[in-house]
Amino acid sequence: IFFSRGMKFLHVVKPFMGLLPEVQSPEKKIKFQDRLLWTALSLFIFLVCCQIPVYGVQPPKSSDPFYWMRVILASNKGTLMELGISPIVTAGLVMQLLSGAKIIAVDESVKEDRVLFNGAQKLFGLAITTVEAVAYVMSGMYGDVKEIGPFICGIIVLQLFISGIICILLDELLQKGYGLGSGISLFIATNICETIVWKSFSPTTINTGRGTEFEGAVIALFHLLITRADKVRALQEAFYRPQLPNVTNLLATGLVFIVVIFFQGFRVELPVVSTKQRGAQGSYPIKLFYTSNMPIILQTALVSNLYFFSQILYKRFSNNIFVGLLGRWEDQEYSPSGASIPVGGLAYYVSPPQSFSDMLSDPFHAVFYVSFVLATCALFSKAWIDVSGSSARDVARQLREQNMVLKGYRNIETSMVKELNRYIPTAAAFGGMCIGALTVAADFLGAVGSGTGILLAVTIIYQYFETFVKEGSTLNLPFMR
Repeated sequence: IFFSRGMKFLHVVKPFMGLLPEVQSPEKKIKFQDRLLWTALSLFIFLVCCQIPVYGVQPPKSSDPFYWMRVILASNKGTLMELGISPIVTAGLVMQLLSGAKIIAVDESVKEDRVLFNGAQKLFGLAITTVEAVAYVMSGMYGDVKEIGPFICGIIVLQLFISGIICILLDELLQKGYGLGSGISLFIATNICETIVWKSFSPTTINTGRGTEFEGAVIALFHLLITRADKVRALQEAFYRPQLPNVTNLLATGLVFIVVIFFQGFRVELPVVSTKQRGAQGSYPIKLFYTSNMPIILQTALVSNLYFFSQILYKRFSNNIFVGLLGRWEDQEYSPSGASIPVGGLAYYVSPPQSFSDMLSDPFHAVFYVSFVLATCALFSKAWIDVSGSSARDVARQLREQNMVLKGYRNIETSMVKELNRYIPTAAAFGGMCIGALTVAADFLGAVGSGTGILLAVTIIYQYFETFVKEGSTLNLPFMR
């Protein structure tokens, strides 16, 4: 009864609203130049937090079990941004699912409902921050709990909790109109671009057994050309060296960027007309990537959680047959990130092949991985349009509220829904499959930062580009002419 009458759930949040940290909405519209400044300041604070180490931690003695999740969570191991945007993303997805499934009743047209829903999401995010911080400490990620002591453990949890609040407030600051876009998108794109730049120009040296080499692909190229007598062999090694970033990886990354941007322009324009003003008309665009990068975020979150639990269980119960079926792991040789790789079980088959030689030696793995990514991305994309309020029925209602209807379907909502259903579910499913296919292609080509990371970075950067163009053309800014 409690959940069937969803408004009661939101009213439970009321007593906590005064205790929640909040960014006040701007009283007037912020100038575009000021929004740029606030966005840059928020990004600067995030990057600083990514470099400040957590006080009281001990050096890690094992591989990083969260390595696979750090790309989409914008987290940095051992720093104040250890949790990254994980609490925000988890809280947002869960609340959207509850709202979309009508477990929580929210009327977006009522201001109180919107405020209470956002407050509930923030409260849930803070709760997740606390739980994750305690779980990280108790799991031994920062050292043996007995050796660290309860006081230092409490200090570590407090640091992660405060940094979680900072991350939530930075995201809220941008979303309330002080900046551009959202903190989640900004931090994800920055984290991925930072990874690409680091793997291109990293001066870190690694002993690979063939001698000391630079981690950065570009620096390694010049180093090999200068130090090796056989220049042809040096070029071959720079372009195709295994286990470390190479020039081919960088070229593949650039190719994926271009292809994704090309597909961003694919859309169907449905003509709409006003029901109030005679002659007023426009168009409603249905993009190929209708659900943007959400399918790959959900798919990666699913796989990352599988990786995490599989690694934890395998370390404790490696001889258990059921744990082995879930995944078997080995530490990666010469890995600067301290990552383990799956070598068997379900975790292995849902992970991308490491190279074309791996594809040829185990074609079933490659076929299973491609099928899994395409199917899950399509399913997640179709499910997301109902959860996020972007289904055909939702779009028809939004058009009616704006006094707009599809041309030829005046004031007949059921007919509009039928027409929109010809495009939206297809665009969602096919667009999700295209996102999945591009991710698979990027993984097979060896793009820097993984296929998922590249897809996220490109789609987010393109969204910011569209925002810049829209704002710049509205304000007639010189650099956007």
